Amino acid sequence: MCGAGTSGAREASGARGVSGARGVFGVGPAGPDVKGRDAVDSFWVDPRSRAALQAAEWRLTGRTADALLMDRIATRPQAEWLNGPASRAVVRARTTAAARQGRTAVLVAYYIPHRDCGSYSQGGARNAAGYRKWVDEFAAGLGDRDAYVIVEPDAVAQTVAGCASVVAEERYALLAYAVDRLKRQPGTRVYLDAGNSAWLPDTSRLVEPLTQSGIARADGFALNVSNFQTDAASSAYGNQLSAALGGKHFVIDTSRNGNGPYTGTDSWCNPPGRALGTPPTTATGAPLIDAYLWIKRPGESDGTCRGGPTAGQWWPSYALELARNSRG
Repeated sequence: MCGAGTSGAREASGARGVSGARGVFGVGPAGPDVKGRDAVDSFWVDPRSRAALQAAEWRLTGRTADALLMDRIATRPQAEWLNGPASRAVVRARTTAAARQGRTAVLVAYYIPHRDCGSYSQGGARNAAGYRKWVDEFAAGLGDRDAYVIVEPDAVAQTVAGCASVVAEERYALLAYAVDRLKRQPGTRVYLDAGNSAWLPDTSRLVEPLTQSGIARADGFALNVSNFQTDAASSAYGNQLSAALGGKHFVIDTSRNGNGPYTGTDSWCNPPGRALGTPPTTATGAPLIDAYLWIKRPGESDGTCRGGPTAGQWWPSYALELARNSRG
């Protein structure tokens, strides 16, 4: 459901990352920035993201107006999704590049067995042992450098909603292992994915599964990954879920929610008329919201619906539409 993709476009060996040319210090894993720079610019931006390369290509071919629109994506930080076997080297490379600029990398761990319940983004580790080994490698790549890590989009909510190929107790134990192992890295903030406000409207259904999955040891949970729910809806949902989890903080994916959700069929999969949302920042103005993040990378397909390419593949025309519809 996440549309994070299993192709080379998203595999760790692809070594592609975040985006553009902005981001400095802010309120990161070590606490408030002692250099006093703006929290809006706390996250690392990859200068060779797909959006940045696309903008450069269009400038060379005379598509200047389109390149300027693409800069709305290319100049903002986005998450790096790790879903292949070579995670350690990519994690190290991304966090090292971020650290050199005094910034924080945003990463997504996306390799749980039976990922996406066999849908567009199917794949993941072959078994529990393979997953634990993969998590160990991921954590080793982090070292002591700053990072936000989003743990396994859809994994909890999809299990709660029903997935015949998953043994719930095993999945929750693996998620708890990932949370605990990643939290051993001193610069890492860990956010366990909790779906979105439209998927499981009754937050009470998530409390026990998240608890079994280690939410108590995580820094918090993530909402709206690869979805389109508004900031207001996600904030209200997050506050309600936080109250049931002892006041846990959360982050919200705002990458494509500028126009809110689509009301037609298959509303989650490459819906038309969507827009970029709130730019990534830790300056949220809300005590429980640690950051607005672009976790889903704008312009990457959700799957082969509405003429899109394989999940996770770059789709320039869709990226351009998101940028054109945004408020700048």
